Amino acid sequence: MPKIFELNGYKFFFFSNEGIPREPCHIHVRKGEQLAKFWIDPAVRLDFSWGINPGELNRLEEIIEQHEEMIRRKWDEYFSS
Repeated sequence: MPKIFELNGYKFFFFSNEGIPREPCHIHVRKGEQLAKFWIDPAVRLDFSWGINPGELNRLEEIIEQHEEMIRRKWDEYFSS
C-alpha cells in the first residue's frame, strides 16, 4: 500500500493490487475509520466514501485536484515498474 502523501491527518495512497485488469488512475484517502476513493481519470470525482461529511469530501477533492499531477506521476511510476 504505497502512501503518496499525508495532509491534515489524511493518508493518500494506492493499493498494491488494483485489480485485473487494473482500474484507471485513482487514489484512496483514510483518516482513522474514515475512508474515500476518488477517481483521477478522466477527471477528479468521488467514487465512494465512508464516515466523511460532505464539506470535508469537497475539501479532499480540492486537495486531490491540487496534487493531481503528482498523483498521476506516482501512479505511473508505481504501476509501470
